[in-house]
Amino acid sequence: MTNSTKSPDTQILRRDDLPLGGFAGLREHQLVMDSKVYGPNKKPNTWDGVGNFIYLADARFIPLGETGLHPHEEVDVISVMAEGRIAHGGSLGSGQELVAPDVQVQRAGGEGFNHNEVNPDDTPNRMIQLWVLPERSGERAGYKVYTPKQGAVTRVYGGEPGQDETFASGTVIDVALLNEGQEVEFSGTLLAYVTKGQGLANGQEVTDGDLVRTEELSFSARTEAQLTVVHLMNGIHFVPQQERKEPWLTNDLMRVTRRWS
Repeated sequence: MTNSTKSPDTQILRRDDLPLGGFAGLREHQLVMDSKVYGPNKKPNTWDGVGNFIYLADARFIPLGETGLHPHEEVDVISVMAEGRIAHGGSLGSGQELVAPDVQVQRAGGEGFNHNEVNPDDTPNRMIQLWVLPERSGERAGYKVYTPKQGAVTRVYGGEPGQDETFASGTVIDVALLNEGQEVEFSGTLLAYVTKGQGLANGQEVTDGDLVRTEELSFSARTEAQLTVVHLMNGIHFVPQQERKEPWLTNDLMRVTRRWS
């Protein structure tokens, strides 16, 4: 059995075809483990990233579960809350509460940071974690939090130097919170992970837990949907209703410090 569905332009990796692992108080599926970092330790059927994007995991914390305090160096760690909330502790932004769909970005740089992410509730939650290697070593450590807006695409990582809205990088991450019937397009090589709802990706049906690799993406939301898109400084274009082709029928390498079970 294959773990991906392929068309001439689009590949789809389905989370639930991959093994469930985890550590400490969480269980997760790893979808991206870039071979330039993991080499022979890259897990079968995981994908390489794009640009400096090297890792993606879809994690569910058990009730009151936590990662335990652990360090990172020379890597940017992006955490996208998909369900529930997290109590964040550590050397950057300690005491911050993240509630879905908040996004936390921690830059380790040369200083490094340590952190512990805790599920404060007695019900499971869900967090998507992405790692991106910095373009320059020795950056100062830093911390940012974003709250993406419904019906919009929010840049949470990457962009030109000289601005302070995001940490600068040629590898960018956008979070799209789309309403039913909304359509968005991204250009250039990209990976897009669906973390809520259903839609059409270049005409193929996708749902929560599907990772899409393509050179150009046209995504149409069949329901309210959430996408995390990693790409290389490319444009984003919302498609006005009159332009839609089909009407809707219904409204420096890091040290890997984690242990896997």
